[in-house]
Amino acid sequence: MKIADLYIRVSTDEQADKGYSQRDQAERLQKYCNDSNITIRKVIYEDHSAKTFIRPEWTKLLVYLRQHRNKSNLVLFTKWDRFSRNAPDAYNMISMLKSFGVEPQAIEQPLDMTVPENKMMLAIYLTAPEIENDRRGLNTFYGIRRARKEGRWPGLAPVGYINRTAEDGKKYIGPDGEQAKLMEWAFKEISKGKYSTEQIFRKAVESGLKCSKNNFLRLVRNPIYCGRIPIAQFKDEDAFTVIGLHEPIISESLFYEVQDILDGNKRTIKTKIITNKHFPLKGFICCSRCPRTLCTSGSKGRSMYYYYYHCCSECGCRYKAEDVNNELLKLFDLYTLDPRAIELFKMVILDEYANDTIGYKEYKVSLAKQLTDYNSRVSKARELLLAGDLDGIDYKGIKADCERGILITEAQIAELGKNKYAKSQLEPIIDKAIITYANLKVIYCKSDSEDKRRLIGSMFPEKITFENLKHRTAKVNESFRCIYVINRQLSVKKKGQKTFENLLPREG
Repeated sequence: MKIADLYIRVSTDEQADKGYSQRDQAERLQKYCNDSNITIRKVIYEDHSAKTFIRPEWTKLLVYLRQHRNKSNLVLFTKWDRFSRNAPDAYNMISMLKSFGVEPQAIEQPLDMTVPENKMMLAIYLTAPEIENDRRGLNTFYGIRRARKEGRWPGLAPVGYINRTAEDGKKYIGPDGEQAKLMEWAFKEISKGKYSTEQIFRKAVESGLKCSKNNFLRLVRNPIYCGRIPIAQFKDEDAFTVIGLHEPIISESLFYEVQDILDGNKRTIKTKIITNKHFPLKGFICCSRCPRTLCTSGSKGRSMYYYYYHCCSECGCRYKAEDVNNELLKLFDLYTLDPRAIELFKMVILDEYANDTIGYKEYKVSLAKQLTDYNSRVSKARELLLAGDLDGIDYKGIKADCERGILITEAQIAELGKNKYAKSQLEPIIDKAIITYANLKVIYCKSDSEDKRRLIGSMFPEKITFENLKHRTAKVNESFRCIYVINRQLSVKKKGQKTFENLLPREG
């Protein structure tokens, strides 16, 4: 009497849990075995695709058949597409089963393998499902590509978005609350060029971003966040983007700025996000005896730790961290805005902003001229192509470069209109900034390490030395320099200072 293992396969978990396919296959196979006087050893249920033989239950069956050769005579299934939908893999598996003394057989498509002509029928049975799979996959591909061209995002929404269904039944993606805000924050931080992408990713995850590192590195390259749907290259059609129907999380200008940072086309400043609270000036102080940047370390005494800024070279430069940090606090007193100068400071900013309108208009005109130049280049290249003076490959390269330039320039023009504030909009922003300038020391002392370093970085455009902090005024950015001058003008002049220029700080 022959012994058989019954192999029952469906493609999805849903079919396995809710459908009748498994039960129907089992019933037909058991009836066949009863009618043919075949003993059933085991019934194997599988719910994986037949594109490959990497299936959990099938792998277990192979291990058993290899270890117990000639214990089973048959592996039975209803049709050959239950066995495999990949002809080359199927032939290899049939040979392997025969080496174990087992013959695979489909009860509804029986084949006698000893008859050579039946191998042609086997090829048809195996190839037909494979062709059906390929056709279904191609139809799906064209459907997804058409949806993208219409501005829709098919499939699972990327991090920061969520799949939704409109009242008319159409599916779309929309911003996903806190996740969208975290992705927006990540793009803005990358555009600043201060921290590495990995550091920003870790900080975002700590804040609640649900994303893996590899996925995050792909997502910051995806134009979907600025409202565009990417269309991949296919056959003779070049890659391009279309305006999406979804709501963008960031502006196009910000997206292309981030791409420049990631491509290395924009200078970045490497600093760490988190540092020891005892060393807020780490990375900002350079050695006064050699070109190196001071390192930091702590030494354990009998009852406490002592912290130092020091040089790693042989020059021996070394300062107590407490002394350096205290000098920084004293420096804040010089650059804290005097309450008597608040209105004057506000008036100066508004006046400078009004003067900046001229430069704003000139920049907008230059962008418009740049846009015209890109369009002219494409037109000239097209004329040369038609005249036979330019080949198709070069034309495609020129056109692709110009189209990307046009996209970036249009995004910059659109961003100009958004960033230009009216006077009524600007005043609340200035008032908030003035509160910060007037309480500089208090805000610094209450801030965490990251915010302290952000404040120090905004204050000092270049690295400083301890001598700058202790013996003379350090070089600071223009806004703090103006505050310093205003404070000195409001105070009593020192003897011998007769001109306005003498009131300016000395720069190291």
